[in-house]
Amino acid sequence: MSAIPLVVGHLARLYPWEVTYGDELADALSFTDSPLEPETVVRGGYGAGLLALLCSSLLVATPLPILAVLPAMVALTLLAVHAVHTLPHLHAAFERTEALGDAPNLIGRAVLRMQVQPSLESAVRFAADTRYSPLSRSLARHIDRSIGTPRTGLLSFADEWADQFPALRRSAHLLAMAQDAPTGERGRTLDRALNAMLNGTRNQMAEFTSSIRSPTTGLFAFGVMIPLALVALVPVVPIAGVGVNIWAFVVVYNVLLPIVLTAAGLWLLSRRPVAFPPPTVTRDHPDVPDRLWLRSAWGLGAAVFAFVGTAALGLGSLAWVAAFGLGIGVALVAIFKPVLEVRNHIREVEAHLTDALYLVGRQVAEGESVESAIELAAERVPAETGDVFERVATLQRRLHLGVEEAFLGTYGALRNVPSSRARGTAVLLSIAADEGQPAGRAIVAMADHLEELEDVESEAKRQLTTVTDTLESTTAYFGPLVAGTTVGMASLLSGDVIDLTEEAAAFPTEAVSIVIGVYVVLLCFILTPLTIGLRNGMDRALIGYHVGSNLVSAILLYVATVFLVGLL
Repeated sequence: MSAIPLVVGHLARLYPWEVTYGDELADALSFTDSPLEPETVVRGGYGAGLLALLCSSLLVATPLPILAVLPAMVALTLLAVHAVHTLPHLHAAFERTEALGDAPNLIGRAVLRMQVQPSLESAVRFAADTRYSPLSRSLARHIDRSIGTPRTGLLSFADEWADQFPALRRSAHLLAMAQDAPTGERGRTLDRALNAMLNGTRNQMAEFTSSIRSPTTGLFAFGVMIPLALVALVPVVPIAGVGVNIWAFVVVYNVLLPIVLTAAGLWLLSRRPVAFPPPTVTRDHPDVPDRLWLRSAWGLGAAVFAFVGTAALGLGSLAWVAAFGLGIGVALVAIFKPVLEVRNHIREVEAHLTDALYLVGRQVAEGESVESAIELAAERVPAETGDVFERVATLQRRLHLGVEEAFLGTYGALRNVPSSRARGTAVLLSIAADEGQPAGRAIVAMADHLEELEDVESEAKRQLTTVTDTLESTTAYFGPLVAGTTVGMASLLSGDVIDLTEEAAAFPTEAVSIVIGVYVVLLCFILTPLTIGLRNGMDRALIGYHVGSNLVSAILLYVATVFLVGLL
């Protein structure tokens, strides 16, 4: 969003007159910490409308009839105004969705902290401090406002978010009740608080998945497959006495359909109740190459290869489309692949974390110290998780570091692992080291809770995968195959009916192949972010990598299919 405020600011200068705005716009900008003022956004929308009106006036120079041009100019102008005015609301909706994905983890951290030390105030502060997320920041603000009062800020925080996530209020009230509950009842009350959050997440995701099944099927059928299949029938249309205008193809396939698909995708994404975004990996991470943008040079090489190869196949009209699609695709894969490799390492560290915690908890409950239990876990826990515990044990032995310092300190085993789950676990283990044997049962419970949280996330993504897999496969494979086949068939049909009508001879085969090729590229930029956003939230690295990989496969399949069908 860094470039958007600059663009909106410039657009606002095109409309210097006084405007009004609503409280919802101000709230959306405030929630996302946007540098823009509400007046600037409103003026920017009107400025975008004026610019769209000016640009769309160029349609008058096309062969399109004036009765089609005028409505198009009005529609594009209104669309530009609405897009700028709606952008802050969409950004805020995406931020809230990803923030609520942290709700089970946040309540889980508070529950686990209270199992070690039954103090609601310290548990709430611990939950707010152990992860930097919008939800944690919101909780921290409520805590700060409650200083000097008998309240902790937890209940007012839950009330603020209850409209978006009703289970959060019930879970927060149960968590508050646990502090004053008898010792024998406290554990059950804490379990109920976490279960209320987990069940609420499951139910909301199940309802959302069920509600979007029909819209996504309609999106797949009417927005992708049917328009592509109809291309093969277009050469037959002149037999009925109807002329074929290439500009109609451009408007339908490169303007109207992309706009409709984008609007439908944004509508679906804005309805998502929660998202579970992957860990954030910044460019400052030591395993992310410096000057990452230089890796885009691979895209230049791929573009040259695509242009020359496509022209060599006798498809010179598609050379520029292939060069653009393959070049952008390879560049995106090259830029974002190192980030995803770091993410994969983080997932490997988290993979056996519950096993390690269970082992440490059992040993501590039997009277062992946390330090010696960590050494045992280093020996028995496999893969990257075991390596982390091995490094912690080594640091404790050689440098005589405490548990928290060995995990999170300057030389800590997790210093380059931006995993909130692993870091929260390390902090709790350091607390358990101070508490001794009584914390053993809490560590075992922590392992069980982490496993439940993982199950909720996996179940939610699994449910959404059944809905989004078709769209993603269509974008990368089936769509380009159908598009290439129909374009090739259209060329064959055009040759077959060329003697039946003069208009058929004028069928613009090469131009249509370009228009459909552009449509295939646009599908990658529209449907891929939709599928990734539904499953994981609007994560830039995931979206960039998958858009790139889908572009590579889509362009190769489209060009190859057009060529092979043409050989017939």
